[in-house]
Amino acid sequence: MNLFFRTGSMAGAPVGTMRRYAYSLAVWLTFLHVFGRTWDEATAGDIEAFKDWRITDVRNEERVRGTSFDTDRAALNCFYTWAKPRYDTDNPVLSLPSQSERSRRPSGVLNEDGVPLARNGRDPIRPTATRRRQVKWLLRIGFEQWRNIGLRGYGFDGLRRAGWRGYNEDRDTAFVDGLYGTGLRVQEWASVLDVELPLSEEGRFPRAWLAAACIKGAKEGRYYRIPRRVMASVASYMDEWEGSRAEVIRRAQRAGRYDRLTGVWIVTGYSPRTRELHLEGRSGSPVPTALDVIGPDQRRLLFRRTPNGLEPLAIWLSHDGLPKKVGGWEDTFRDANERIADLWVDLAAETLTPEQRERRRKECPLWARAHMLRHSFALRWFLVLSLVWQPQVQGLSDEQLMDLREQFGDIGTHCLF
Repeated sequence: MNLFFRTGSMAGAPVGTMRRYAYSLAVWLTFLHVFGRTWDEATAGDIEAFKDWRITDVRNEERVRGTSFDTDRAALNCFYTWAKPRYDTDNPVLSLPSQSERSRRPSGVLNEDGVPLARNGRDPIRPTATRRRQVKWLLRIGFEQWRNIGLRGYGFDGLRRAGWRGYNEDRDTAFVDGLYGTGLRVQEWASVLDVELPLSEEGRFPRAWLAAACIKGAKEGRYYRIPRRVMASVASYMDEWEGSRAEVIRRAQRAGRYDRLTGVWIVTGYSPRTRELHLEGRSGSPVPTALDVIGPDQRRLLFRRTPNGLEPLAIWLSHDGLPKKVGGWEDTFRDANERIADLWVDLAAETLTPEQRERRRKECPLWARAHMLRHSFALRWFLVLSLVWQPQVQGLSDEQLMDLREQFGDIGTHCLF
């Protein structure tokens, strides 16, 4: 198992993928252990039983959605594909054969475990619900209401709630504003360093560079735009005198937290032209290192020396002054949704029983997840694009619109229909 993560395709996989696949394999091995099987004795029938237990078995109190099991399926298929030539074992995960193989295969053929072999275009072990992911979004008025109530201590009446203590209010507000305004994924926005922000650039949408190592599945970095409103929110959080970021840094410096860290990389300079950090080398000379090759986990170890001690280059810090892990933002969204749901329950005119309160909590219409903000960004610019193209295609015939699609693709024209 350890060798699987050190060789082959997994050796260069992102840390998040390794962590998720390791979890899937641990659950799978535990499942096999209950039935007295080892990993190399597993059959396609065991995979089917594992799928049933993970998704539908009522005796399992930790059932998951089909999309989660789809990741388990991918992890198992990757592992057994890697193990087959090394240990002469069969892959029990039924995967999709080539199109030519499917066309030659007669219908109704079963494998040795009695499971029908796939002839259509879908993996037989893949849950049917995995492609039915609903795309959800928030318009700006809905997003701002969710942000203000869930993260800034306001009520549905638009007034601040009594007793609200927003310890991380400016940080959380700036972070979600960035997701909604840039369309970046959580890992991408959470990994941006302070030297990468275009704080001095003018214009409504300053341009910033997103490093390749922080982009999901990318080999090259790319530019993206940050709305001036988002830049102002981030600058407020990073303000040296009034922002909470400087406060948690000073508190961590006084406690000596940064000095106790191991594996820290000391940054002595940064070149905006080449997008290279100068790291302190063992010989004392600075070592230029491209930002494109420094991934999210390594970025949490980047520090610079200041008169007050070490200081992180990471923008988003936890209450202890250490760079906030990407997974911690899920807690931020969950806590915001719970605050909103609690207020929604309190708005009920009549006294509710515990069961009624829980039912009303689940019916709360205002909630958000991080990826919804990415969808919201896409929807907003989709509408802008439609307004831009509308006057340019008026009066064109269907044949002329078809020519337009062939020249520029469907994005510009589909938004009109």
